[in-house]
Amino acid sequence: QVQLVESGGGLVQAGGSLRLSCAGSGSIFSLSTMGWYRQAPGKQRELVATITSSGSTNYVDSVKGRFTISRDNAKNTVYLQMNSLKPEDTAVYYCRADRFLRWDYWGQGTQVTVAS
Repeated sequence: QVQLVESGGGLVQAGGSLRLSCAGSGSIFSLSTMGWYRQAPGKQRELVATITSSGSTNYVDSVKGRFTISRDNAKNTVYLQMNSLKPEDTAVYYCRADRFLRWDYWGQGTQVTVAS
């Protein structure tokens, strides 16, 4: 059984920074594409950023230049560094570990609130 536990969310003023962490258990971490997704109230869950097992990254346009995803396979942890936060970044942020047609796991989410 794989568990993903997010941490690092909280309340921050616009323009501030937060770093989210997602710690995974199990042996699949290094083989997984890791992703951060977010869901704001009344909206669908959306992709924020992904990082493949080889380290290739992808970002939604709205966070490019502000957010950075990284991973530490030795620690089974993926990070999301969020800078220059905006009120529209307010959402529950979820971590995902997946490998196409093999497995797909989600964390419980962590709340990020950006005050204007």
